Amino acid sequence: MTSPPGGFTPDDIRRSKALDPVGQAARPSTRPPSPRLVALAEAMGGPQSRPPYSPVVLAGVVRVVEFALLCAVGFLIHEVYVAPLSDSSVAYVAMILIVGALSIIGFQAVHANSVTAFRAPVTFGLRVAAVWTFVFLVALAAIFFLKLEGTFSRVWLLSWYGIGLAALLLERGAISMVMRHMSRIGRLDRRTVIVGGGAPAESLLTAFGDQSETDVRIIGVFDDRDDDRSPDVVAGYPKLGNIDDLVEFARHTRLDLVIFTLPITAEQRLLQMLRKLWVLPIDIRLAAHINKLRFRPRSYSYIGSVPVLDVFDKPIADWDVVSKWVFDRLVGALALLVLSPVLLVIAIAVKLDSKGPVLFKQKRHGFNNEIIEVFKFRSMYVDQLDHAVSKQVTRGDPRVTRVGRFIRRTSLDELPQLFNVVFWGNLSLVGPRPHVVHATAADRAYDEVVDGYFARHRVRPGITGWAQVNGWRGETDTSDKIQRRVEHDLAYIENWSIFFDLYILLITPVALVKAENAY
Repeated sequence: MTSPPGGFTPDDIRRSKALDPVGQAARPSTRPPSPRLVALAEAMGGPQSRPPYSPVVLAGVVRVVEFALLCAVGFLIHEVYVAPLSDSSVAYVAMILIVGALSIIGFQAVHANSVTAFRAPVTFGLRVAAVWTFVFLVALAAIFFLKLEGTFSRVWLLSWYGIGLAALLLERGAISMVMRHMSRIGRLDRRTVIVGGGAPAESLLTAFGDQSETDVRIIGVFDDRDDDRSPDVVAGYPKLGNIDDLVEFARHTRLDLVIFTLPITAEQRLLQMLRKLWVLPIDIRLAAHINKLRFRPRSYSYIGSVPVLDVFDKPIADWDVVSKWVFDRLVGALALLVLSPVLLVIAIAVKLDSKGPVLFKQKRHGFNNEIIEVFKFRSMYVDQLDHAVSKQVTRGDPRVTRVGRFIRRTSLDELPQLFNVVFWGNLSLVGPRPHVVHATAADRAYDEVVDGYFARHRVRPGITGWAQVNGWRGETDTSDKIQRRVEHDLAYIENWSIFFDLYILLITPVALVKAENAY
């Protein structure tokens, strides 16, 4: 996570003294969702709206494709023309790899690796051609000064240059067609809302409207003010509600970006709003185009040509999303294969121990509060199953079967959730454990006990997690237990890495053996 100079961190948001009118810490509203707002959100895409492709990942993929393309052309011509006549393959391999790498670096230097560049194949195609030509001229100069004229075939050099250039331009044209298709289906758009109305919001919306190429798709405006400073329509975009409405809106449709148009000097008002919004898995930015307070240029990031200050980033984004997805699928599939005999033995034991199905489905909170169904081995007598967990399982609970006591204590009842990871993708191997909908601690809903509770849903939940390996699993009969669990979940989110996931997986078996809170 990054924060603006003198800006806010998650701890600032959680610990700030920003108060609502009755003097309590600001928290998301618990009022029922507005049917109008829910209908509007679902009309704009609904909960199944797929996230945009990351520009960072797209650019990285294109770099790899272009490097492979240039190398493939060079090696192909070498094999067809040079290899039958010469055995100096090592020099050709070195030449191909060096020229290919320098070309990719050059494309990056002239800003030809961005979604904007991919959408403009003619303009940026000329830049690509210029870089490829320049790199080749440098290579020819190096061959001349190092007296390597006899090492490389002139026919090979000219053929690689010409065919390589044609391949690059054709590839850029194909990428442009793919990008247009992605744009049509909305996979390149960042669905964005503006927080704050009046002249600042109008100025920002006008600035976005003046840009011919941008990935920002404005959905509407949210503002807590109801006076003349916040009209119902700003630069043609409707005011959809206040900050509490925005939180509910984001639960029912995909939002990628929130931009505040409040001045940075309005610190208390910003903190009040951020305390409600930081629980969402979205990027939050502070518009800097009208701020009189100026920082060094490198302090800003840019959305198109509009300067902004980064307040919050999604916890897992860009290549991190790719690496975690691959990690979950590969390790999850391997775990399913290795543990399949254990799954079979447990299934037989559950079936022989008591009547009823082997598996048990339960509704739980998933990513961004979406309701998901997770699989478990059935551990209770079928006529006493408690899908809503109206009463938590306690030590010696008569509802639990003999096999159920063992598989609950060792968490073997959770193993079928590997199917959620590998086939449905609504769980990760590691993450905050998905809690049952309407779960309580000391007869109070979790979000009433822990301020910022829903921030744990900014990432996909997991089969195991940092809280579980630290002993915070099982019954939550006191407020302190759920408080400590959430603290560990948030620490995991803020410090996530693939190596952290791997470490948690490796120590999970040891933690389960030592656990004392699961019944």
